Amino acid sequence: MLFARFPILVRGGGDLATGVIHCLHQAGFPVGVVELAHPLTVRRRVALSSAVYDGTATVEGLRAQKVNDVEGWQVTVEEGGVPVVVCDTIPDWIPIPEVVIDARLAKRNIDTCIDDADFVIALGPGFHAGTDCDVVVETNRGSRLGRIIHEGPAQANTGTPGVVSGYGAERVLRAPKSGMIKWQAQIGDPVARGAIIGTVAGMDIHAPFDGIIRGLLHPDCRAESGLKIGDVDPRLDAPCDEISDKALSIGGAVVVAVLGWMKSRAQL
Repeated sequence: MLFARFPILVRGGGDLATGVIHCLHQAGFPVGVVELAHPLTVRRRVALSSAVYDGTATVEGLRAQKVNDVEGWQVTVEEGGVPVVVCDTIPDWIPIPEVVIDARLAKRNIDTCIDDADFVIALGPGFHAGTDCDVVVETNRGSRLGRIIHEGPAQANTGTPGVVSGYGAERVLRAPKSGMIKWQAQIGDPVARGAIIGTVAGMDIHAPFDGIIRGLLHPDCRAESGLKIGDVDPRLDAPCDEISDKALSIGGAVVVAVLGWMKSRAQL
């Protein structure tokens, strides 16, 4: 691996985080992931966080493996994969990372500190570059998507998804009440407007328009009222197994940020 001496730890393994992980791995960095016990990832077919539930996950040829100890971590990296550890903090037994990336997209700083590693990156709003982390990468669609911010915050959370074929907020499926989910459809299935996709605590979830199901929360998760549990795309040819352009833009920016840091460090 080209940059074997620069291990990177990514906190979060959702679809955007997976774009970052994929770009870093393609560039030659060893990458590991720390994820929660019940990830709230919706676009699971393009998220390495699925390894938490299934033991392994593969996205565009990159394999993630759930591990429980340092031996499993090292073996997975040596085999060219991405180790995934379930923990709500950074475990003290993993190999010390040179770079830590907060890719949890929580829209707030949960516990990330600029001293977590030699170089700390955070994605999206809720962080102040220079205080919470070394750089922030913009995640909001538009002319600033993928911008590397060295001082200050990213753009504020808009609270609304981007518009696709005229549909915006209605693309998102939300839990009408708290409870367990039972799906009657799968990611990648075409659906007609009004079709029942599944239930939450016995309440039906209907397709908001004709389209394709691009994401569904894992049924092992308990949904709280109002939680995002699914994503319908009006484009019937929408790719459900490909990392999105947004995720790749952010991933490319992260690679540039890391290489820039390595260059500046070499000049010291």
